[in-house]
Amino acid sequence: MTLLLKRVYDPPEEHDGVRILVDRLWPRGLSKEEAGIDYWAKNAAPSNELRRWYRHEEEKWPEFRSRYLDELSNNRPAVEDLIGRLGRGNATLLYGSRETERNNAAVLKDYLETML
Repeated sequence: MTLLLKRVYDPPEEHDGVRILVDRLWPRGLSKEEAGIDYWAKNAAPSNELRRWYRHEEEKWPEFRSRYLDELSNNRPAVEDLIGRLGRGNATLLYGSRETERNNAAVLKDYLETML
C-alpha cells in the first residue's frame, strides 16, 4: 500500500485509490461530488484548539507537529478506524491547506507509515 498526499481541490485521478479527507472542517466551496471523497476522517484530524492555535504560521510548525503527534497517539480509535479504511492499494490523504508541505496530512502520513 502506498500513501499519497493531495489537495482536496485538485481533481480526482484513478491512481489516487481510496480518497480520505483528513481535515476537521469540510473544504469551502467544494461539493461532495466534486471532491470524490470515499471517507472523511475528521476524528483523526487535529483538534479545533490545535488547528486554531497553529493557523499555518511557519514558526509554529515544529510545535504543531509535536502536538498533533501527541493527539494521534492518544486517539487510537480514530487512527485504527482510518487504518482499516486504507485498503491494499493506493490511498490518498486529502487536505485543504494551500501549504503543501507543512500541513496536518503530512504529519498524519508520517505517523501512519510508522504503524503500517
